[in-house]
Amino acid sequence: MKKVLWRPQPRQAEFLRRREYEVLYGGAAGGGKSEAAVMLPLYWVGVPWFRALILRKSFPQLRELIDKSLVYYGSAFPGARYNVTAHRWTFPSGATVSFGSMYGTADREKYRGLQFDLIIFDELTHFTWAEYSFMFSRNRPAGPGTFVGMRGTTNPGGVGHGWVKNRFITAAPPMTPIVEEVEVGLPEGGTKRMTRSRLFVPATVFDNRALLTNDPGYLANLGMLPEAERNAQLYGSWDSFEGQVFTEWRDDPAHYVDRRWSHVIAPFRIPGHWTLIRGFDWGYARPFSVGWWAVDEDGRLYRIAEYYGCGGAPDRGLRLEVAELARRIRAMEQENENLKGREIMGVADPAIAQRDGGDSIADIMARERVFWGKGDNTRLAGKMQYHYRLAFDGEGLPMLYAFRTCRHFIRTLPALVYDPGRVEDVDTRGEDHAYDEGRYVLMERPITPRTGATAPRAGEDPLNMKGGSA
Repeated sequence: MKKVLWRPQPRQAEFLRRREYEVLYGGAAGGGKSEAAVMLPLYWVGVPWFRALILRKSFPQLRELIDKSLVYYGSAFPGARYNVTAHRWTFPSGATVSFGSMYGTADREKYRGLQFDLIIFDELTHFTWAEYSFMFSRNRPAGPGTFVGMRGTTNPGGVGHGWVKNRFITAAPPMTPIVEEVEVGLPEGGTKRMTRSRLFVPATVFDNRALLTNDPGYLANLGMLPEAERNAQLYGSWDSFEGQVFTEWRDDPAHYVDRRWSHVIAPFRIPGHWTLIRGFDWGYARPFSVGWWAVDEDGRLYRIAEYYGCGGAPDRGLRLEVAELARRIRAMEQENENLKGREIMGVADPAIAQRDGGDSIADIMARERVFWGKGDNTRLAGKMQYHYRLAFDGEGLPMLYAFRTCRHFIRTLPALVYDPGRVEDVDTRGEDHAYDEGRYVLMERPITPRTGATAPRAGEDPLNMKGGSA
Protein backbone atom coordinates (compact mmCIF):
# COMPACT_ATOMS: atom_id res chain seq x y z
CA MET A 1 0.00 0.00 0.00
CA LYS A 2 1.16 3.51 -0.80
CA LYS A 3 1.29 6.03 2.01
CA VAL A 4 -0.27 9.33 0.96
CA LEU A 5 1.75 12.20 2.41
CA TRP A 6 -0.26 15.01 0.82
CA ARG A 7 -3.19 15.21 -1.54
CA PRO A 8 -4.06 18.52 -3.26
CA GLN A 9 -7.54 19.88 -2.92
CA PRO A 10 -9.36 20.66 -6.17
CA ARG A 11 -8.30 24.29 -6.44
CA GLN A 12 -4.70 23.49 -5.51
CA ALA A 13 -4.70 20.72 -8.11
CA GLU A 14 -5.85 23.21 -10.75
CA PHE A 15 -2.94 25.49 -9.89
CA LEU A 16 -0.43 22.63 -9.95
CA ARG A 17 -1.49 21.34 -13.36
CA ARG A 18 -1.42 24.69 -15.21
CA ARG A 19 1.39 25.15 -17.71
CA GLU A 20 1.03 28.81 -18.69
CA TYR A 21 4.31 30.70 -18.33
CA GLU A 22 3.00 32.81 -15.42
CA VAL A 23 0.29 31.71 -12.98
CA LEU A 24 -0.97 33.58 -9.92
CA TYR A 25 -2.74 31.56 -7.24
CA GLY A 26 -4.86 32.73 -4.32
CA GLY A 27 -6.42 36.10 -3.66
CA ALA A 28 -7.69 35.39 -0.13
CA ALA A 29 -6.53 33.85 3.15
CA GLY A 30 -6.79 30.13 3.83
CA GLY A 31 -6.73 28.92 0.23
CA GLY A 32 -3.75 26.60 0.73
CA LYS A 33 -1.33 28.83 -1.18
CA SER A 34 1.86 28.10 0.76
CA GLU A 35 1.50 24.31 0.57
CA ALA A 36 0.82 24.50 -3.15
CA ALA A 37 3.94 26.64 -3.64
CA VAL A 38 6.11 24.19 -1.71
CA MET A 39 4.75 21.08 -3.46
CA LEU A 40 4.88 22.36 -7.06
CA PRO A 41 8.65 21.80 -7.66
CA LEU A 42 8.31 18.10 -6.78
CA TYR A 43 6.92 17.46 -10.28
CA TRP A 44 10.45 17.81 -11.73
CA VAL A 45 12.95 16.90 -9.00
CA GLY A 46 13.66 13.62 -10.79
CA VAL A 47 15.44 15.60 -13.52
CA PRO A 48 19.12 15.99 -12.51
CA TRP A 49 19.57 19.58 -13.76
CA PHE A 50 16.25 20.95 -12.51
CA ARG A 51 16.60 24.10 -10.39
CA ALA A 52 13.76 25.80 -8.50
CA LEU A 53 13.74 28.96 -6.37
CA ILE A 54 11.05 29.90 -3.82
CA LEU A 55 11.16 33.58 -2.79
CA ARG A 56 9.74 35.64 0.06
CA LYS A 57 10.35 39.31 0.75
CA SER A 58 12.53 38.67 3.82
CA PHE A 59 14.21 35.54 5.09
CA PRO A 60 12.23 35.28 8.38
CA GLN A 61 9.08 35.02 6.27
CA LEU A 62 10.50 31.88 4.65
CA ARG A 63 10.33 29.94 7.90
CA GLU A 64 6.81 28.60 7.31
CA LEU A 65 7.70 27.44 3.80
CA ILE A 66 10.92 25.76 4.92
CA ASP A 67 9.06 24.02 7.75
CA LYS A 68 6.54 22.65 5.23
CA SER A 69 9.36 21.39 3.03
CA LEU A 70 10.92 19.62 6.03
CA VAL A 71 7.63 17.79 6.56
CA TYR A 72 7.16 16.64 2.96
CA TYR A 73 10.40 16.59 0.96
CA GLY A 74 12.42 14.13 3.00
CA SER A 75 9.48 11.75 3.41
CA ALA A 76 8.61 11.80 -0.28
CA PHE A 77 12.27 11.47 -1.36
CA PRO A 78 14.22 9.69 1.41
CA GLY A 79 17.57 10.52 -0.16
CA ALA A 80 16.89 14.26 -0.26
CA ARG A 81 19.06 16.44 1.99
CA TYR A 82 18.53 19.98 3.29
CA ASN A 83 21.52 22.32 3.65
CA VAL A 84 20.67 24.73 6.47
CA THR A 85 23.41 27.20 5.54
CA ALA A 86 22.54 27.41 1.84
CA HIS A 87 18.76 27.05 2.46
CA ARG A 88 18.70 24.47 -0.32
CA TRP A 89 17.31 20.97 -0.82
CA THR A 90 19.31 18.57 -2.99
CA PHE A 91 17.44 15.52 -4.28
CA PRO A 92 18.90 12.10 -5.18
CA SER A 93 18.86 13.01 -8.88
CA GLY A 94 20.91 16.15 -8.24
CA ALA A 95 17.92 18.54 -8.67
CA THR A 96 17.70 21.41 -6.18
CA VAL A 97 15.02 23.58 -4.61
CA SER A 98 16.38 26.77 -3.00
CA PHE A 99 14.73 29.26 -0.66
CA GLY A 100 15.66 32.93 -1.02
CA SER A 101 14.66 36.47 -0.13
CA MET A 102 14.62 39.83 -1.90
CA TYR A 103 14.04 42.51 0.71
CA GLY A 104 14.94 45.42 -1.56
CA THR A 105 15.48 46.00 -5.25
CA ALA A 106 19.27 45.89 -4.70
CA ASP A 107 18.92 42.33 -3.37
CA ARG A 108 18.01 41.09 -6.81
CA GLU A 109 21.68 41.45 -7.78
CA LYS A 110 22.55 38.36 -5.75
CA TYR A 111 20.60 36.33 -8.33
CA ARG A 112 22.38 37.82 -11.34
CA GLY A 113 24.29 35.08 -13.12
CA LEU A 114 22.09 32.33 -11.68
CA GLN A 115 19.40 30.41 -13.53
CA PHE A 116 16.28 28.58 -12.39
CA ASP A 117 13.77 26.49 -14.32
CA LEU A 118 10.97 27.42 -11.89
CA ILE A 119 10.72 30.62 -9.84
CA ILE A 120 7.95 30.93 -7.22
CA PHE A 121 7.09 34.20 -5.44
CA ASP A 122 5.15 33.64 -2.23
CA GLU A 123 3.05 36.75 -1.41
CA LEU A 124 3.71 38.34 -4.79
CA THR A 125 2.10 41.68 -3.88
CA HIS A 126 4.94 42.30 -1.43
CA PHE A 127 7.30 42.67 -4.42
CA THR A 128 7.65 45.56 -6.86
CA TRP A 129 7.33 45.08 -10.60
CA ALA A 130 11.07 45.79 -10.98
CA GLU A 131 11.90 42.93 -8.60
CA TYR A 132 9.50 40.48 -10.25
CA SER A 133 10.34 41.34 -13.85
CA PHE A 134 14.09 41.14 -13.19
CA MET A 135 13.68 37.44 -12.46
CA PHE A 136 12.42 36.84 -16.02
CA SER A 137 16.09 37.03 -17.01
CA ARG A 138 16.98 34.34 -14.43
CA ASN A 139 14.24 31.98 -15.64
CA ARG A 140 15.70 29.55 -18.16
CA PRO A 141 16.28 25.78 -18.42
CA ALA A 142 19.54 24.11 -17.46
CA GLY A 143 18.69 21.16 -19.71
CA PRO A 144 15.85 19.25 -21.38
CA GLY A 145 12.82 17.72 -19.70
CA THR A 146 11.90 20.46 -17.24
CA PHE A 147 9.23 23.14 -17.10
CA VAL A 148 10.26 26.80 -17.32
CA GLY A 149 7.90 29.30 -15.74
CA MET A 150 7.05 31.84 -13.04
CA ARG A 151 4.53 31.27 -10.26
CA GLY A 152 3.07 33.55 -7.61
CA THR A 153 0.80 33.16 -4.62
CA THR A 154 -0.72 36.13 -2.83
CA ASN A 155 -3.44 37.95 -0.93
CA PRO A 156 -4.53 41.48 -1.92
CA GLY A 157 -2.56 44.37 -0.44
CA GLY A 158 1.09 45.36 -0.32
CA VAL A 159 3.32 47.60 -2.37
CA GLY A 160 2.79 45.47 -5.49
CA HIS A 161 -1.01 45.36 -5.22
CA GLY A 162 -1.52 47.70 -8.18
CA TRP A 163 0.67 46.00 -10.75
CA VAL A 164 -0.40 42.49 -9.71
CA LYS A 165 -4.07 43.46 -9.96
CA ASN A 166 -3.52 45.04 -13.35
CA ARG A 167 -1.47 42.14 -14.72
CA PHE A 168 -3.52 39.20 -13.45
CA ILE A 169 -6.89 40.26 -11.98
CA THR A 170 -8.40 42.94 -14.23
CA ALA A 171 -6.70 41.77 -17.43
CA ALA A 172 -9.13 38.84 -17.84
CA PRO A 173 -11.68 36.84 -15.85
CA PRO A 174 -10.27 34.16 -13.51
CA MET A 175 -9.14 30.95 -15.23
CA THR A 176 -8.94 32.78 -18.58
CA PRO A 177 -5.47 32.59 -20.17
CA ILE A 178 -3.99 35.93 -21.24
CA VAL A 179 -1.68 35.68 -24.25
CA GLU A 180 0.81 38.49 -24.79
CA GLU A 181 2.90 38.96 -27.93
CA VAL A 182 6.54 39.96 -27.54
CA GLU A 183 8.71 41.23 -30.41
CA VAL A 184 12.39 40.29 -30.09
CA GLY A 185 15.20 41.75 -32.21
CA LEU A 186 17.53 39.17 -33.81
CA PRO A 187 21.36 39.55 -34.04
CA GLU A 188 21.30 38.95 -37.79
CA GLY A 189 18.65 41.62 -38.23
CA GLY A 190 14.87 41.63 -38.27
CA THR A 191 12.58 40.62 -35.45
CA LYS A 192 10.77 37.55 -34.21
CA ARG A 193 7.31 37.62 -32.63
CA MET A 194 6.83 35.30 -29.67
CA THR A 195 4.05 34.75 -27.16
CA ARG A 196 3.85 34.38 -23.39
CA SER A 197 0.75 33.37 -21.45
CA ARG A 198 -0.42 34.05 -17.91
CA LEU A 199 -3.42 33.09 -15.76
CA PHE A 200 -5.08 33.80 -12.42
CA VAL A 201 -6.34 30.82 -10.38
CA PRO A 202 -8.54 32.20 -7.55
CA ALA A 203 -8.80 30.50 -4.17
CA THR A 204 -10.44 31.40 -0.86
CA VAL A 205 -10.86 29.61 2.46
CA PHE A 206 -14.07 28.10 1.06
CA ASP A 207 -11.89 26.11 -1.37
CA ASN A 208 -9.91 24.66 1.53
CA ARG A 209 -12.26 22.00 2.88
CA ALA A 210 -9.53 20.42 5.01
CA LEU A 211 -8.95 23.68 6.89
CA LEU A 212 -12.67 24.25 7.48
CA THR A 213 -13.02 20.69 8.73
CA ASN A 214 -10.03 20.92 11.07
CA ASP A 215 -10.79 24.45 12.29
CA PRO A 216 -14.43 25.50 11.73
CA GLY A 217 -13.80 28.63 13.79
CA TYR A 218 -11.33 30.04 11.23
CA LEU A 219 -14.22 31.63 9.33
CA ALA A 220 -15.16 33.51 12.49
CA ASN A 221 -11.55 34.69 12.84
CA LEU A 222 -11.66 36.22 9.36
CA GLY A 223 -15.13 37.62 9.99
CA MET A 224 -13.84 39.64 12.97
CA LEU A 225 -11.24 41.50 10.90
CA PRO A 226 -11.73 45.22 10.06
CA GLU A 227 -14.01 45.58 7.06
CA ALA A 228 -11.44 46.31 4.35
CA GLU A 229 -9.14 43.53 5.50
CA ARG A 230 -12.08 41.13 5.92
CA ASN A 231 -13.24 41.72 2.35
CA ALA A 232 -9.73 41.02 1.07
CA GLN A 233 -8.83 38.07 3.30
CA LEU A 234 -12.19 36.30 3.35
CA TYR A 235 -13.62 37.05 -0.08
CA GLY A 236 -10.51 37.97 -2.08
CA SER A 237 -11.63 41.53 -2.85
CA TRP A 238 -8.98 43.50 -4.74
CA ASP A 239 -10.79 46.82 -4.21
CA SER A 240 -10.24 47.11 -0.44
CA PHE A 241 -7.30 45.76 1.51
CA GLU A 242 -5.10 46.28 4.55
CA GLY A 243 -2.71 49.20 4.15
CA GLN A 244 -4.76 50.97 1.48
CA VAL A 245 -4.26 54.74 1.77
CA PHE A 246 -7.42 56.08 0.16
CA THR A 247 -10.15 53.88 1.57
CA GLU A 248 -12.64 56.62 0.69
CA TRP A 249 -12.28 55.91 -3.05
CA ARG A 250 -15.44 54.77 -4.81
CA ASP A 251 -15.93 53.91 -8.48
CA ASP A 252 -19.60 53.15 -9.12
CA PRO A 253 -20.75 53.06 -12.77
CA ALA A 254 -24.38 53.32 -11.58
CA HIS A 255 -23.65 56.91 -10.51
CA TYR A 256 -21.37 58.13 -13.32
CA VAL A 257 -24.12 60.47 -14.53
CA ASP A 258 -25.71 61.73 -11.29
CA ARG A 259 -22.22 62.11 -9.71
CA ARG A 260 -23.34 60.93 -6.28
CA TRP A 261 -21.33 58.45 -4.18
CA SER A 262 -18.76 57.96 -6.94
CA HIS A 263 -15.49 59.72 -7.63
CA VAL A 264 -15.51 58.49 -11.23
CA ILE A 265 -18.03 60.24 -13.48
CA ALA A 266 -19.01 60.55 -17.13
CA PRO A 267 -17.17 63.25 -19.13
CA PHE A 268 -19.00 66.48 -19.91
CA ARG A 269 -18.28 69.85 -21.53
CA ILE A 270 -16.49 72.14 -19.09
CA PRO A 271 -18.02 75.65 -18.77
CA GLY A 272 -15.83 78.37 -20.22
CA HIS A 273 -15.52 80.32 -16.98
CA TRP A 274 -14.08 77.43 -14.94
CA THR A 275 -10.38 77.61 -14.07
CA LEU A 276 -8.09 75.03 -15.68
CA ILE A 277 -4.91 73.73 -14.01
CA ARG A 278 -2.34 71.38 -15.52
CA GLY A 279 -0.30 69.24 -13.12
CA PHE A 280 2.97 67.48 -13.95
CA ASP A 281 5.19 64.80 -12.41
CA TRP A 282 8.30 64.24 -14.51
CA GLY A 283 9.62 60.79 -15.32
CA TYR A 284 11.98 59.30 -17.87
CA ALA A 285 12.83 55.72 -16.94
CA ARG A 286 9.66 55.69 -14.81
CA PRO A 287 6.33 57.11 -16.05
CA PHE A 288 5.58 60.81 -16.22
CA SER A 289 2.07 62.05 -15.48
CA VAL A 290 0.33 65.10 -16.88
CA GLY A 291 -3.18 65.79 -15.62
CA TRP A 292 -5.63 68.52 -16.57
CA TRP A 293 -8.02 69.65 -13.85
CA ALA A 294 -11.02 71.99 -13.87
CA VAL A 295 -12.22 74.00 -10.86
CA ASP A 296 -15.94 74.80 -10.54
CA GLU A 297 -17.64 77.67 -8.67
CA ASP A 298 -17.62 75.69 -5.41
CA GLY A 299 -13.89 74.91 -5.60
CA ARG A 300 -14.57 71.30 -6.60
CA LEU A 301 -11.84 69.69 -8.74
CA TYR A 302 -12.47 67.58 -11.84
CA ARG A 303 -9.70 65.56 -13.48
CA ILE A 304 -10.80 65.94 -17.10
CA ALA A 305 -7.84 64.62 -19.12
CA GLU A 306 -4.45 62.98 -18.66
CA TYR A 307 -1.30 61.99 -20.51
CA TYR A 308 0.48 59.16 -18.73
CA GLY A 309 3.90 58.14 -19.99
CA CYS A 310 3.83 54.39 -19.37
CA GLY A 311 6.03 52.22 -21.58
CA GLY A 312 3.87 49.11 -21.88
CA ALA A 313 4.89 47.52 -18.57
CA PRO A 314 4.01 48.44 -14.98
CA ASP A 315 5.93 51.51 -13.81
CA ARG A 316 8.13 51.70 -16.93
CA GLY A 317 8.60 55.10 -18.55
CA LEU A 318 8.56 56.13 -22.21
CA ARG A 319 12.08 57.65 -22.06
CA LEU A 320 10.74 60.63 -23.96
CA GLU A 321 12.92 63.69 -24.52
CA VAL A 322 11.74 66.79 -22.65
CA ALA A 323 11.15 68.98 -25.70
CA GLU A 324 9.16 66.25 -27.44
CA LEU A 325 7.01 65.79 -24.36
CA ALA A 326 6.30 69.52 -24.27
CA ARG A 327 5.27 69.47 -27.93
CA ARG A 328 2.88 66.58 -27.25
CA ILE A 329 1.36 68.39 -24.28
CA ARG A 330 0.75 71.48 -26.40
CA ALA A 331 -0.75 69.35 -29.19
CA MET A 332 -3.19 67.74 -26.77
CA GLU A 333 -4.28 71.15 -25.51
CA GLN A 334 -4.95 72.25 -29.08
CA GLU A 335 -7.02 69.15 -29.86
CA ASN A 336 -9.06 68.49 -26.70
CA GLU A 337 -12.43 70.30 -26.80
CA ASN A 338 -12.27 71.10 -23.10
CA LEU A 339 -8.76 72.56 -23.36
CA LYS A 340 -8.58 74.17 -26.81
CA GLY A 341 -8.16 77.92 -26.71
CA ARG A 342 -8.30 78.06 -22.91
CA GLU A 343 -5.91 79.68 -20.47
CA ILE A 344 -4.25 76.90 -18.45
CA MET A 345 -2.10 77.33 -15.36
CA GLY A 346 0.73 74.80 -14.99
CA VAL A 347 2.05 73.49 -11.67
CA ALA A 348 4.75 70.84 -11.21
CA ASP A 349 7.28 69.33 -8.86
CA PRO A 350 9.73 72.18 -8.09
CA ALA A 351 12.59 69.79 -8.93
CA ILE A 352 12.00 70.40 -12.66
CA ALA A 353 13.32 73.95 -12.19
CA GLN A 354 16.75 72.72 -11.04
CA ARG A 355 19.44 73.57 -13.58
CA ASP A 356 22.47 71.56 -12.37
CA GLY A 357 24.81 73.37 -14.75
CA GLY A 358 22.49 73.42 -17.76
CA ASP A 359 18.93 74.15 -18.80
CA SER A 360 16.29 72.78 -16.48
CA ILE A 361 13.32 70.70 -17.58
CA ALA A 362 11.16 73.77 -17.01
CA ASP A 363 13.49 75.90 -19.22
CA ILE A 364 13.33 73.40 -22.10
CA MET A 365 9.55 73.18 -21.92
CA ALA A 366 9.19 76.97 -21.74
CA ARG A 367 10.92 77.23 -25.14
CA GLU A 368 8.10 75.03 -26.46
CA ARG A 369 5.56 77.40 -24.83
CA VAL A 370 4.61 74.98 -22.05
CA PHE A 371 5.03 76.78 -18.74
CA TRP A 372 5.14 75.53 -15.16
CA GLY A 373 4.96 77.11 -11.75
CA LYS A 374 6.60 75.52 -8.73
CA GLY A 375 4.21 73.25 -6.87
CA ASP A 376 4.01 72.81 -3.12
CA ASN A 377 5.71 69.45 -2.50
CA THR A 378 4.73 69.13 1.18
CA ARG A 379 3.93 65.43 1.22
CA LEU A 380 1.67 64.88 4.23
CA ALA A 381 -0.29 68.10 3.69
CA GLY A 382 -0.86 67.08 0.08
CA LYS A 383 -2.01 63.63 1.11
CA MET A 384 -4.49 65.14 3.57
CA GLN A 385 -5.91 67.31 0.78
CA TYR A 386 -6.81 64.10 -1.03
CA HIS A 387 -8.58 62.80 2.07
CA TYR A 388 -10.50 66.06 2.51
CA ARG A 389 -11.61 66.09 -1.12
CA LEU A 390 -12.46 62.39 -1.44
CA ALA A 391 -14.83 62.52 1.57
CA PHE A 392 -18.54 62.59 0.66
CA ASP A 393 -21.01 65.05 2.16
CA GLY A 394 -24.51 64.08 3.27
CA GLU A 395 -25.76 64.30 -0.32
CA GLY A 396 -23.05 61.98 -1.62
CA LEU A 397 -20.98 64.71 -3.26
CA PRO A 398 -17.17 64.72 -2.92
CA MET A 399 -14.85 67.62 -3.72
CA LEU A 400 -12.87 65.63 -6.30
CA TYR A 401 -14.00 63.81 -9.42
CA ALA A 402 -12.21 62.03 -12.26
CA PHE A 403 -13.60 61.55 -15.75
CA ARG A 404 -13.85 57.84 -16.47
CA THR A 405 -11.43 58.40 -19.37
CA CYS A 406 -8.60 59.14 -16.89
CA ARG A 407 -7.87 55.45 -16.52
CA HIS A 408 -4.35 55.66 -15.07
CA PHE A 409 -5.42 57.95 -12.23
CA ILE A 410 -8.40 55.65 -11.57
CA ARG A 411 -6.14 52.59 -11.70
CA THR A 412 -3.27 53.79 -9.52
CA LEU A 413 -4.78 56.04 -6.82
CA PRO A 414 -6.81 53.37 -4.97
CA ALA A 415 -3.89 50.91 -5.20
CA LEU A 416 -1.51 53.08 -3.16
CA VAL A 417 -0.39 51.72 0.22
CA TYR A 418 1.27 53.21 3.29
CA ASP A 419 5.05 53.30 3.61
CA PRO A 420 6.07 50.85 6.39
CA GLY A 421 8.94 53.20 7.35
CA ARG A 422 6.84 56.39 7.31
CA VAL A 423 3.48 55.15 8.40
CA GLU A 424 1.56 58.34 7.57
CA ASP A 425 2.89 58.68 4.02
CA VAL A 426 2.34 56.91 0.72
CA ASP A 427 4.85 54.19 -0.18
CA THR A 428 6.82 55.73 -3.05
CA ARG A 429 7.82 52.29 -4.35
CA GLY A 430 4.28 52.05 -5.71
CA GLU A 431 3.01 53.65 -8.90
CA ASP A 432 2.49 57.11 -7.40
CA HIS A 433 3.09 59.39 -10.40
CA ALA A 434 -0.52 60.44 -11.06
CA TYR A 435 -1.00 60.84 -7.31
CA ASP A 436 2.01 63.17 -7.05
CA GLU A 437 0.97 65.20 -10.06
CA GLY A 438 -2.52 65.64 -8.61
CA ARG A 439 -1.04 66.52 -5.22
CA TYR A 440 0.59 69.63 -6.67
CA VAL A 441 -2.77 70.71 -8.10
CA LEU A 442 -4.64 70.04 -4.86
CA MET A 443 -2.12 72.14 -2.94
CA GLU A 444 -2.88 75.01 -5.31
CA ARG A 445 -6.52 74.89 -4.16
CA PRO A 446 -6.35 73.65 -0.54
CA ILE A 447 -9.57 73.13 1.41
CA THR A 448 -10.40 72.43 5.04
CA PRO A 449 -12.30 69.30 6.17
CA ARG A 450 -16.06 69.59 5.64
CA THR A 451 -18.30 69.02 8.64
CA GLY A 452 -20.07 65.67 8.47
CA ALA A 453 -18.18 64.50 5.38
CA THR A 454 -17.71 60.75 5.29
CA ALA A 455 -17.29 57.75 2.98
CA PRO A 456 -19.70 54.84 2.37
CA ARG A 457 -18.65 51.44 3.60
CA ALA A 458 -17.33 49.05 0.97
CA GLY A 459 -20.17 47.32 -0.85
CA GLU A 460 -22.78 49.71 0.55
CA ASP A 461 -25.18 51.60 -1.73
CA PRO A 462 -25.92 54.82 0.21
CA LEU A 463 -28.91 55.61 -2.01
CA ASN A 464 -30.23 52.04 -1.79
CA MET A 465 -30.67 52.16 -5.53
CA LYS A 466 -29.08 48.83 -6.54
CA GLY A 467 -27.82 50.12 -9.82
CA GLY A 468 -30.63 52.60 -10.49
CA SER A 469 -30.23 56.29 -11.21
CA ALA A 470 -31.29 59.36 -9.34
